Amino acid sequence: MSFLYFILIGIAAGYLAGLIMKGRGFGLIGNLLVGIVGAVIGGWILDALDFYAGSGLIPSLATSTIGAVTLLFIVGLIRR
Repeated sequence: MSFLYFILIGIAAGYLAGLIMKGRGFGLIGNLLVGIVGAVIGGWILDALDFYAGSGLIPSLATSTIGAVTLLFIVGLIRR
């Protein structure tokens, strides 16, 4: 069940990051990849700032979305 939860959070975070950064999503697989990588980046950023968001749906989604937006911002800088 936790694997399914992880996948659903990744898809949702990638979709939200796509809406925030580009105004649209990247499709199911693209959103999933952005969300999963974003979860790792978001966790690292919040850990570096010594901030614990908590556990559960909303904190996990927020952490993953923060990381996914950061990832898309960095990719946008590299593309230019």
